[in-house]
This record gives sequence, structure tokens and C-alpha cells, in this order.
Amino acid sequence: MTNTVAERGLPVAASSARAGTQSLSRGLQLLRVVATRPKIGWRLSDLATACRQEKATVHRILARLVDERLVVQRPGDRHYLPGPLMFELGLALPDHAEFQRRAEPLVHAFARRMGGICLLQFRSGSEYVCSVRAGTLKLTGLMVYEGTRRPLFTSAGGVAILQTLPPGEAHQILLENVAHEIARQGTGRLAALQKMRERSDSYGFGVNFGDVVPGSYAFGMPVRNTAGEAFAALCLVGTPDLLGEHRVEELRRELQGAANALEAQAHDLGI
Repeated sequence: MTNTVAERGLPVAASSARAGTQSLSRGLQLLRVVATRPKIGWRLSDLATACRQEKATVHRILARLVDERLVVQRPGDRHYLPGPLMFELGLALPDHAEFQRRAEPLVHAFARRMGGICLLQFRSGSEYVCSVRAGTLKLTGLMVYEGTRRPLFTSAGGVAILQTLPPGEAHQILLENVAHEIARQGTGRLAALQKMRERSDSYGFGVNFGDVVPGSYAFGMPVRNTAGEAFAALCLVGTPDLLGEHRVEELRRELQGAANALEAQAHDLGI
């Protein structure tokens, strides 16, 4: 006997709505994950594994996203990459685009003055997205470039954002971040990431003395919007010789000054 939706007492329309919502959630998850590798891209099988979705389902959704130009498939290796419609949709936020234009010279000037690598990281829910990378210092362990998306708790800048959040919200994000880390990297880095958070809490801003990547020191300061919420962070990364522990208070002042300059531009634009 066929056990239809109607026979189970569930309205067909309600069931279809739930299915549609589920498909939308899966599509949005795919877009977020595709955006984490804007240059390398994703193989279909790896993308399905990362999203914990069936390969056939991922293939079907990707086909639609490619049709809409939200995702493109590179001919050479068949990897999936962010599509031009992602950029075009961002044009609907001209104030944010203008902030990006104003922020770039400030971040580059700060990197030149401090001698390290400077990152402007926007908060994106429980993650950050690198908006600007400036500086010429050679750091082999720093795999963060413009467009890179990572969990907040993996960066001194992300930790600086977490420090500004209400405890309940910060705890929920940490749970999501830890689950993401275990799914992608295993448990090997969890103790180091915890050490960075504890060290940062003791200093009152993002501080990483090579806790996650040996030989890579990083410091982060939140950038706040007109509502006082941290919508971004400024992160300075360098070697122990350049950004040693003896410079912590100096680096705090420098980062705070640079963050204040970014905040002034954001507030001027109503952000």
C-alpha cells in the first residue's frame, strides 16, 4: 500500500514547503563552503564530504547554482568556484563597498609601518572572511588571503570579535567552531586554539604567541559599527623577532589606533 503524504495526515503544501526550505538550506551551505576556496575550488566529492550531503544531491544543487552564475565550474580541472553573481549581489550594498575602498589604503599603510602582515577580517556569523591582506613579510604558515573564510576561533582577529559578544552567543559560536574544526581537521589543534583564547582573555584582546602555528605571532583588535557591535577585526601577524612579547602593550595601542581609524570611516558611512 502506498503511504502518501496525505494518508499520513500531513498537508501536501506543508510537506513541500519543508522540502523547499531544506533545499534552500543545503544550497546556502554549499555557497558558504564553495566561498572558502575562491582560487583552488572544490571537487564534487570533496564538497559533498565537507557539507555532509549526498553526492547526487550536491551535484543537483550545484547544477542549478551554475545556471544562476552563483557558482562556476572551471573547465581545466572541473573544480567548483564562486561565480560572478556572488560579486554582483554585493553591489547592492554600496556603503560596504565604499568602506572596503576606504579601508584598503589604511590597512596597507598600517602594514608598512608595522612591518608585518595586516588582515582586515569581516565577521560572517560564526566565521570571518578576509577582506584585505597587506604586507610583504614572508610567512609560510599564514594561509589566509582575500576571500579566505575560517571559523572565528582560529584567528587572533576572530577571537577579538568573540571577546565582544554576550557569553551565551560566544559559547554557541565556539560550539559550532569546535564541531567544524573536528569535522575538517580532527582534534589535533583544539588544545592550541584553547590556549590562544585563554591567552587573549588574559590580555583583553586577540593575542597568539605561536600557539596555533609555531613561529607565527598574531594580534587582533575588534572594529565596531555605529551600534557598538564588532563587525570586523584588524589582525597583525609577524615573526617572534618582529612582534615579540615585550611589545604587547605597544602593539595594543597601535592596533587600537588603526581600528579607531577604520571605525571612523565605517561610522561616516552609517555602518
